[in-house]
Amino acid sequence: MARIGVQAMMLRDSFAEIGPFETLRKIADIGYHAAEISQIPMNDANVGELERARGELGIEMAALSAQIEGDKGATPYPLAVDIERVVADCRRLGTSMLRIGMLPMGELRSEASVVDYARRAEKAAQALESEGISLYYHNHHVEFAKMGRRHVLDILANEAPTMGLEIDVHWVQRGGLDPVRTLQKYAGRTAMVHLKDYRIGALSEEGIAAHQSGDHAVFQRHFWDTVQFAEVGEGNLDFAAIVPASIDAGAKYLLVEQDILYGRTVFEALQISYDNLVALGFGNLF
Repeated sequence: MARIGVQAMMLRDSFAEIGPFETLRKIADIGYHAAEISQIPMNDANVGELERARGELGIEMAALSAQIEGDKGATPYPLAVDIERVVADCRRLGTSMLRIGMLPMGELRSEASVVDYARRAEKAAQALESEGISLYYHNHHVEFAKMGRRHVLDILANEAPTMGLEIDVHWVQRGGLDPVRTLQKYAGRTAMVHLKDYRIGALSEEGIAAHQSGDHAVFQRHFWDTVQFAEVGEGNLDFAAIVPASIDAGAKYLLVEQDILYGRTVFEALQISYDNLVALGFGNLF
C-alpha cells in the first residue's frame, strides 16, 4: 500500500528552529507519518533526531537526498565519494531509497552533457543497488526540454536504466505534459510521486495598474507570476485521478510538497492538503 507523506524541503525552516524531532511531531499531529528528507544537514545530531522520530513517532523515512558529485560529508550525500556514509545512514533510518533532486544546471548545456551525467548516475545507481539501495531522479520542468528529439527526462531514464524516477506532477504540468499520462508512461520506474498542485492566481493590483498605465514590463512580470504552487486540492490538478495513477505506476510514497506558501505557515498548508486528500477519499493512505 502506498503512503502519503511530506517532502521535508517544506520543513527546513522548522528543522532549523525547533529541530527535526519536534518538527516531525507536528506533522504527525496533522496525520502524516512519512517524510522524504531534503535540505537538512545530515550531521549526526540531525540523523539522531530523525532516528528518534522514526522510533517514537512512527515516522517512515521515505527517502534521503543525494547528488552525484560533491565534497565528502556534504549534504545532499555526494555519491561519487561518500557511498559508505549514505549506506550507513539509510540503514540507520530504515530506508532503501535515495533521490536526486535535480541535476546541476551546467549539465543542461547539451545532449552530450546530459548523457554524460546520466552515465555517472548509472554508475552510482549500480553501486547502491549492490547495497540494497535504489536511486531515483526527481523532475522539474526543465527535464521536459527536448534535446536531439528526446525529452531530457527520457535521456536520463534511457541512459541510466538502474535509476528510477520520482515524478513531480506540478512540474510535469508546468513542463506542458499531462500528469496522469506521464505517470502511465513511466509505470514501473516510479517509486515516489510529489503531490504538488498548480494554481492560477489572481492578477495583482500592481499588475493591473501597470497595464492601465502602459508599463508593460511591470505588467508582464505580474502576469507571468499568476502561475503558482498550491496546497493539494486548491489548484487545478486532478488529484482524484493522479493519486490512483501514481499507485498504479508503482509508487510507494506520495509526498505533499509546496514550494511557496503565499502567506500561510507550512503547517497550515500541510493541514489544508491533508484535509483535501481525506475529502477525496484517500484518508487510508495516511
